[in-house]
Order: sequence, then C-alpha cells, then structure tokens
Amino acid sequence: MIVKDWCMFCGECAGVCPKNLIEVKEITLIFNDEDCKECSTCVKACPISALEKE
Repeated sequence: MIVKDWCMFCGECAGVCPKNLIEVKEITLIFNDEDCKECSTCVKACPISALEKE
C-alpha cells in the first residue's frame, strides 16, 4: 500500500480494515502489508484518496 503525502491520519482506513492491519499513531500510519489480501476496503474508505494499491 502506498500512503501519499497528504494523508491526514484520520483513521478511516484503520476502522474498515477487515483484518485490522492498519494502525494510526500520532502522525504515522502503520500498515502490516505482509498479511494484506488487497481487498481495497481501506483505499475506498479514505475520504481524500491518500491511499493506493502498489
């Protein structure tokens, strides 16, 4: 997953991940891409399109 520079760290993506692979800590998005099944739920949930699949 690619997190673009304009990510606001709102946590919308973390809230919808069916495998709970995304965590927001302060101004950092922690993404466990090793277990990601690339369902794109987080990409679709982002209100400002700051995520995209690699």
